[in-house]
Amino acid sequence: MRFIVGVSGGIAIYKVVDLVRRFKKRGDEVRVVMTDSATKFVTPELFREISLEPVMTGVFGNEETAAHIKWAEWCDAMIIAPATANVIGKLAAGIADDALTTVSIAMTKPLIIAPAMNKDMFNSAAVTANLVLLKQRGVKVIDPSSGELACGVEGVGRLPEPSEIVEQVDKILNVNKKLSGYKIIVTAGGTREAIDPVRYIGNRSSGKMGYAVAKVAAERGAEVVLVTSSDLQVPPLVKVVNVESAEQMRQAVLSEYGTASAVIMAAAVADYRVANPSEQKIKKAEDTLTLELVKNPDILLELGQNKQKQILIGFAAETQTVEKNAVEKLKKKNLDMIVANDVTAEGAGFGVDTNIVTLITANEAKSYPKMTKIEVADIILNELENMLCKD
Repeated sequence: MRFIVGVSGGIAIYKVVDLVRRFKKRGDEVRVVMTDSATKFVTPELFREISLEPVMTGVFGNEETAAHIKWAEWCDAMIIAPATANVIGKLAAGIADDALTTVSIAMTKPLIIAPAMNKDMFNSAAVTANLVLLKQRGVKVIDPSSGELACGVEGVGRLPEPSEIVEQVDKILNVNKKLSGYKIIVTAGGTREAIDPVRYIGNRSSGKMGYAVAKVAAERGAEVVLVTSSDLQVPPLVKVVNVESAEQMRQAVLSEYGTASAVIMAAAVADYRVANPSEQKIKKAEDTLTLELVKNPDILLELGQNKQKQILIGFAAETQTVEKNAVEKLKKKNLDMIVANDVTAEGAGFGVDTNIVTLITANEAKSYPKMTKIEVADIILNELENMLCKD
């Protein structure tokens, strides 16, 4: 997920450094926006190094035009921690006079605040009323914990530990971690079958669909092994095994198969390979060149024949009689589900960021309109979750 962490000036800011680190470690993207007071406790450079993202410290001087609007649109949620009495008061009054409050007031996504201050300040009539007002407006509040405060007294007002904040944020946002504890193998991209050291037989698959599936599966808590021939940006928390040929992909998948809960074969595996690839570059001498092709191993068929408890999901990229061909493939390869699409349809072909799919099982077929590949990955993994929960 994408988070903006708003940091105001309080001694508890040291915990927010660890909070950002925790979000990053599990694969979330995090941008930090700081009040001027916050920069007196921790430098923006520290948050920049931890988040590997821009840090906003003022309304002016940003590289982006209308940066506060763009940041608010970029994120999935904003968390303000520590939320001081001053910031809480500004939010309640609708004041936007610095980077943090300007981004906050532009937010249309969930806004979560974690108050931290002296116990008497927290229990004051003003802060109590402001928190009531913010809650009425839909702002989510993570209650402070009790303990020794920075001023040396005991009471309510401590910023919760970073691990607790992460847990509370996930609960508030209803973050789906249902795949935690499951290992999922995802294949992506088109395999390359060598003709000689320079040339190969391949196909038009970019790998974008498989990478989207791997990304969403990891976000849902799965242990993901991505076996791929593509060189796209690797999703966070995903183990990548780089391959080229169908045989290399087969070996990589089989080596992980015994401990896998599911395999999602989104790769476009070449059906044939050159029988005797040349060890040297073939020179252009004759008007024609004849290549002898031999059949590649059918990875998905082999997985289906050796299936034990694993859920198998395949893809059928077709150009005609799409559903008929997909159903035949589902039965022949002993699959639990197949994702069928017509690659000649606009928005469903290779290399684009959208897809138009039909999800087919032994009992039903569900067709969907054009969606982003991330959205398609979501519906595929929804179905996978249902299958795993039945086992």
